[in-house]
Amino acid sequence: MPFNSIEYLLFFIAVLCVSWLLVGKPQLRILFLSLASYYFYASNNGWLLVLLLGSTAIDYFAAHRIEATGDTRQRKLWLTASLVTNLGMLGVFKYFNFFIGTAQSGASLLGFDLTLPQSHILLPVGISFYTFQSMSYTIDVYSKKLKAERSFIRFAFFVSFFPQLVAGPIVRARYFLHQIPETPRLSMKAFEASLFLIFTGLFKKMVLGDTLGDYADLAFSSPDTTHAFVAWLGLYAFTFQIYFDFSGYTDIAIGCARLLGFRLPPNFRRPYTATSFSEFWRRWHISLSFWLRDYLYKPLGGNRKGDIRAYANLMITMLLGGLWHGANWTFIIWGGLHGLFLAIEKRLGLAKFSRDYHGKPIQRFFRSFIIFNLIVLTWLPFRATDFSHFIAYTKALFHFEQSLSITLGMLLAICIILGALGAQWFGELKSIKRLVLQQPFILRALFYAGIIILIIVFSARGTEPFIYFRF
Repeated sequence: MPFNSIEYLLFFIAVLCVSWLLVGKPQLRILFLSLASYYFYASNNGWLLVLLLGSTAIDYFAAHRIEATGDTRQRKLWLTASLVTNLGMLGVFKYFNFFIGTAQSGASLLGFDLTLPQSHILLPVGISFYTFQSMSYTIDVYSKKLKAERSFIRFAFFVSFFPQLVAGPIVRARYFLHQIPETPRLSMKAFEASLFLIFTGLFKKMVLGDTLGDYADLAFSSPDTTHAFVAWLGLYAFTFQIYFDFSGYTDIAIGCARLLGFRLPPNFRRPYTATSFSEFWRRWHISLSFWLRDYLYKPLGGNRKGDIRAYANLMITMLLGGLWHGANWTFIIWGGLHGLFLAIEKRLGLAKFSRDYHGKPIQRFFRSFIIFNLIVLTWLPFRATDFSHFIAYTKALFHFEQSLSITLGMLLAICIILGALGAQWFGELKSIKRLVLQQPFILRALFYAGIIILIIVFSARGTEPFIYFRF
């Protein structure tokens, strides 16, 4: 039931109405929203509820046992049970075939013929997100940063809350659990701000992202016969396709959650204006980057054990962050490139932030221009289907001998890319959302009407899945 479908629209309207009718009965309201979340998840495939409920139950029970005992060994044992359960589910359902294929390839290089069974189970939607979310809860309880939640229903609601269930943001229990017993409030200002996020999120996905996706798919489909200009434009098109697709999903999720009376953290802050890779990861997929920092990089030692260890920790963190995105060596290459650039920045003292260029707009622009284009290059292995495709497309970036003809699709892609870059930079100066919401009612109405018309027109192509549903 993707956000960009009629089914979701009808589902959300029904849930919204009933949930506000139950405001005076908070326990019943949370139970209803939990059941609605499970229905939302089961609409994709009913058996997946077993995994979601299993992860929820084990982490709920493990956290209580961790909090109840003062024995260090017992606490570590229950934490291990939580981590093994969540990472085990990821390993079996997401990485089993990858590990089997890697083992077979390694054996083949050594001259052995190794045949192992392959799994034919489809990747459970959202498993990477809700396992990380639930796992961070038990880690926080173990670290005594959080008290164990007494109500199983409230904890189950935290894990399964449908707006962010399948593609984030990855919400911390410390951020969300305290909101559950609060009486929800929704002012007219917050109501319109939520609608703005939902409409613009759909616009990003269905009008801009899917349009660029059509061109990117075409460019990546035949790299061996692609002119360099087409290949570069396809790479830039994907760069903004994935931004519009994922940030559009996040906007819709935040808007829907706010209409239901809950706040979700931001996940994007104009990432393509970053002045370093360090700042990029403070602006792109914020909930994941901070999760990796707090639950992987710091426990590995962070930068507390010398520079060499810090560089190694950065590489390990980003390699595993790449693997989190998918069971493919191309994602590991993508994570490795980001880890390498982060380590180089740290070594050379180049981990600059926008605030470091206050009063220096020209220097900041050129710095951001360089970082942006390096980030574009890192998206190549992310988009490639496998290593051979990655190599073929890399070569296509230098194929100038192929014939070239300018098409309407290319011109449209160029216009969207340039417009998107301009909008990101304008957003650094003034909030576009605040600018729109400050306008007179008639202008705001025309703005929403225009967006709705464009969404309806572009929806004729059909419902395209969100990219991050694959992860």
